[in-house]
Amino acid sequence: MSNEFDLSHPPFDLLTEEQQQQLLTRLDIGYFGKDETIMEAGHSSDYVFVVMKGAVAEIDARLAETDPDGGVIREYAHEDLFGAISIINGSSRYTFRTLEETIAWLIPKAVFLSLMESNEAFAAYFQNTLTEKARLLESRRSRQSGGGDMSAFMLAKVGGSVLREPVVLDSGTSILEATRTMRERHADCLLVRKGSQYGMVTRTDLLEGVVLSNMGLDADICELASYNLLTVQKDDFLFNALVLMTRHKIQRVVVFDGPRLAGLVELTDVLSFFSSQSHVIGLQIERAASLEELAGVAKGTTHLVSGLVSQGVKIRFAMDLLAALNGRIIAKAFEYLVPEDIRQKVCLLVMGSEGRGEQVLKTDQDNALILADDLHWPECSKVMEKFTQTLLDFGYPLCKGKIMVSNPEWVMKESDWKKRVVKWSGSVEGTGLMNLAIFVDAHAVAGDHHLFNRVRDHLYEKLAGNEVFYSYFAMPLRRFSTPLTFFGGLKSSDGIDIKKGGIFPLVHGVRTMALQHKIRETNTFVRLEKLAEQRIIKKDFADDLAEALSVLSQLRLQQQLKAAKGQADAEESNMVSAVDLNKLDRDLLREALHLVKEFKARMSHRYHLER
Repeated sequence: MSNEFDLSHPPFDLLTEEQQQQLLTRLDIGYFGKDETIMEAGHSSDYVFVVMKGAVAEIDARLAETDPDGGVIREYAHEDLFGAISIINGSSRYTFRTLEETIAWLIPKAVFLSLMESNEAFAAYFQNTLTEKARLLESRRSRQSGGGDMSAFMLAKVGGSVLREPVVLDSGTSILEATRTMRERHADCLLVRKGSQYGMVTRTDLLEGVVLSNMGLDADICELASYNLLTVQKDDFLFNALVLMTRHKIQRVVVFDGPRLAGLVELTDVLSFFSSQSHVIGLQIERAASLEELAGVAKGTTHLVSGLVSQGVKIRFAMDLLAALNGRIIAKAFEYLVPEDIRQKVCLLVMGSEGRGEQVLKTDQDNALILADDLHWPECSKVMEKFTQTLLDFGYPLCKGKIMVSNPEWVMKESDWKKRVVKWSGSVEGTGLMNLAIFVDAHAVAGDHHLFNRVRDHLYEKLAGNEVFYSYFAMPLRRFSTPLTFFGGLKSSDGIDIKKGGIFPLVHGVRTMALQHKIRETNTFVRLEKLAEQRIIKKDFADDLAEALSVLSQLRLQQQLKAAKGQADAEESNMVSAVDLNKLDRDLLREALHLVKEFKARMSHRYHLER
């Protein structure tokens, strides 16, 4: 029967083939009745146990009399492993007792210690944190899918082979001399140093300066430079540079090493470094000459997500890229339908997961429009209806709650928006606070961003010092229970709603703190980083919460992709069955949900939600 033992999941897939065979030849099987003690606290164990069938509780006897759960701190089910730490430490800290009739594989102590000694990765597994286990899972998925090249790309830093040495000239250099320098250096652009500030001049800038602006060849090159540069750090991920260029429709970013100029990175170099058709979608968006062509590009993003994730790309990177691409698709559709003179007096917002940059597949259209107070645009309603239909044709579903620009409730002038958000903030009932939560995640993608900034800043001013508001705003955290049993195990009978039970409490709790501390970023991962920087929460806890969100989002995406392929019911795209997960996924999910539970307890204390 040893051939039935599953070697495909960690830690056993970390063993060499020879070590796996050594393990299989020494396996035994144990049969245990209900309520039978397998291991006593304070005693050593002769085996590591892997549950084949049944359930085992880990019990802290010191808490048994006072704890409502009888001292049970964890439950082990199919493919779960226990007893290893007892062998490593020399004795068991807790008692292990069956909850029902149980069958388990038995790994002899001598075999386990031999494998620990001969395989460092196998030994390290038993000390891994949630973050380390998540990395192990990503590595495993990458190997299974042949995505090694993708993983290497995800880890590549800006300061690698794509970094170009910049052409730098000082202010006072003439346009003629600058042009000669660019030709000699075969450069498409140069940087101008003006004191401690840098600006950029491209070939197009030179042409327009001389031909269209009638500037003399002896004019100072710094007069042509653009000083509003987009920059990255040398040790940043190359993928982040790609996202930045995609989001802002630019061909290059300036690289710094701390405060020191390090070079340039150009889009063509990044695409050459990793030549995948999926990453050319950004270029296809810009080249789309009609709404029909843009629709074709938009419909390719689901395939892109599936490809990225199957090749081992970390979920946060996939989210960032998709947010940038979707933002450009939506903005370009808006530009096609709204005249340029009107676009200068409106601001298009995307909200919800799109606004946070955390969607991985096309989600419902959550959008709104801010109009300048002096704008007269009779065709607004008709154009917004057309815009909503266009996005539907692109594959973005209609919002069931009608939170879309085709609904006049979400299209208002700036002064009316200011009144509306203040009204929402004064509400203690669900709809107003829910609408405010949606707005707080808004991100401007087209038009005059200043319109949105002024409305948001007005909200910040009105909420200053209003501590009672945040207690009401945070209250939805208590709406859904964390799907863990009394034993700390996963509730698996009807599946786990991973959005309600895990993702929503994390996102909304972080959103609440970000609003209170005027953090303008909307992405939950970035909000966590900012909260840690401001020492509102400890960095280690913020890192753990970010990893928990990644784990939950990854598992949800797997279910969504199944639904998209017709392999699962679309109505259950948020439902994850713990029974269907492999051991490592189940371990990661359990640890992530325990972090969610701890976070909710801290938030309840911070905002007095228990009152």
